[in-house]
Amino acid sequence: MSGQSQDGFTPTGTIATSADRRRVVFATVVGTTVEWYDFFIYATAVGLVFGQLFFEPLGANSALVAFATVGVSFLFRPLGAFLAGHYGDKLGRKTVLMWTLILMGAATALIGLLPTYETIGITAPILLVLLRIIQGISAGGEWGGAVLMAVEHAPRKKRGIFGASPQIGVPLGLLLASGVMALMTVIAPGEQFMAWGWRVPFLLSVVLILVGYYVRRKVEESPVFTELAARKEKAQMPIAQLFRKHLLLVIIAALVFAGNNAVGYMTTGGYIQGYATNPEGSIGLERGPVLWAVAGSAVTWLLTTLLAGWLSDRIGRRTTYVIGWVLQLIGVFTLFPLVNTGEIGLLFAGLAILTIGLGFTYGPQAALYAELFPASIRFSGVSISYAIGAIAGGAFAPTIATAIVSATGSTDAVTWYLAGMTVLGLIATLLLRDRSGIPLGPDHEAEQSVSPIHGLAKA
Repeated sequence: MSGQSQDGFTPTGTIATSADRRRVVFATVVGTTVEWYDFFIYATAVGLVFGQLFFEPLGANSALVAFATVGVSFLFRPLGAFLAGHYGDKLGRKTVLMWTLILMGAATALIGLLPTYETIGITAPILLVLLRIIQGISAGGEWGGAVLMAVEHAPRKKRGIFGASPQIGVPLGLLLASGVMALMTVIAPGEQFMAWGWRVPFLLSVVLILVGYYVRRKVEESPVFTELAARKEKAQMPIAQLFRKHLLLVIIAALVFAGNNAVGYMTTGGYIQGYATNPEGSIGLERGPVLWAVAGSAVTWLLTTLLAGWLSDRIGRRTTYVIGWVLQLIGVFTLFPLVNTGEIGLLFAGLAILTIGLGFTYGPQAALYAELFPASIRFSGVSISYAIGAIAGGAFAPTIATAIVSATGSTDAVTWYLAGMTVLGLIATLLLRDRSGIPLGPDHEAEQSVSPIHGLAKA
């Protein structure tokens, strides 16, 4: 008996029940939602308050520098991915997930307690950046473990929809972050929001982390890792093996995600929020309505992410991605014409259209990545590919967009930048073979090690 979860069996030979799988799905959704709420609440605050409160002495450049701190955290995602990949392939997926949750929550809560520049001077932005770096390390380790827990527990023909469960933690985190921030603009309007209202969403992280920790500790370890451990077949140096045998695959997989991430960070990175509410800009909308529009678009993103995961189980990951890239390109070209009208309803429409393509290029990612890498180095492979893709894609997308608009006075070049990233993601996808349904267990390492890149026989 192979012990592969995709065949419905655990390593002990017992049938994995529907209740077990529902518990895994629930835990991955809750855990990733909490993690991404913490990550996105920072990006939302950057677009609304951090430029004024922490970088005010920089004057006109305060917003640009504030957005750059969003990108700084991405530079440390690979460190988180290296650490999580190494220990996730050696100690297990579950152990790493518990630590990333705690690390993210602690950093987020501490940001809510930070004095501003007016109170402690240059120490304030330094501490802010250090805490953002900790968030980046945590985010770099979180995603790989969450998606493998979901996909490696899934039946073979349902990996796409199971893998979409941790993926919806991103739009859910955005929905929660935007919703809580919008609520605080009502509870603490105007100067009260700047004085203390923005802190409350950060401090709420403590409660969310406790909930996430409780849910995650109830979940069993991934059956694929459990079997690897039982056989004592865990890789001794998984990262070294990954780069020695699969470097080109890591780069291509990273570019797939970069195409999605650059576009997604127009909202998750806080750019649209800051652009639309800037009182000195051409739009000048109120904070509250913009935040509610972003929250509404998170719902469409969530639904299309689930739909794409489900569809990828029927027509394949690659075909679903190609459809997604076309839809994303349409969204890119309609985004700013609708946002620039200054009408909140049309702003929401632009974001909603964009998130349709984002969902289709994000929903199948967990299953796609899991099926690309051999079992013994899978955590390292998916985590590092994801982290590199995040740097190439979303890390500095808000900063680049801010600089482009500042230099040109127009969003046209931003549109072409996002279109270029979308086409790059499409090309990377077309370079990969579809491996939907490939066995994931350690019995099939030889098959898993055959390169999925067109034109290459071996990794």
